[in-house]
Amino acid sequence: MAKGDLVERMIGAATLDIQTFEEVEADPTATGQAAAVVAMAAIAAGIGLAREGLWAALVSPVWALVAWLLWAGVTFLIGTRLLGGTATWGELLRTLGFAQSPGVLYLVGILPLVGGLVRLILPFWILAAGIIGIRQALDFSTGKAILTTLLGWLVMAIPAMMIGGSFFMDR
Repeated sequence: MAKGDLVERMIGAATLDIQTFEEVEADPTATGQAAAVVAMAAIAAGIGLAREGLWAALVSPVWALVAWLLWAGVTFLIGTRLLGGTATWGELLRTLGFAQSPGVLYLVGILPLVGGLVRLILPFWILAAGIIGIRQALDFSTGKAILTTLLGWLVMAIPAMMIGGSFFMDR
């Protein structure tokens, strides 16, 4: 694998290659690349999921980057403070950013027959890559990485449901 090459790193992350996650974890200059991966996956999802057209394709990268920053912070706190992992926030940013690499395939979602299957498989693929990224960054077991993911999802989902619920209750 070409060290530092964005496309090679994306392929490595998408193929769940542990060495790729170790490489981006250790490379502080890869944070910008990880942000680019998050933005590309968000644009692909905006187009491939045919949400709200051009507006979604333009706005979704901003929201995806904010969610990525928050998710890395939540997993950092849970993984290091609660479960004893060792990582920096930057290491989690990079591994979780590259874990979004399969998301560029959301573009295939616009195809009539295979699109539905791709849209069904990709969230699980991205989840698996995220768990590997968390495990490698925090230097602990797969079980702890899964627990970090579940706890982090709860931390992120509960306030989101409360905000969303209050928004819809007022209407």
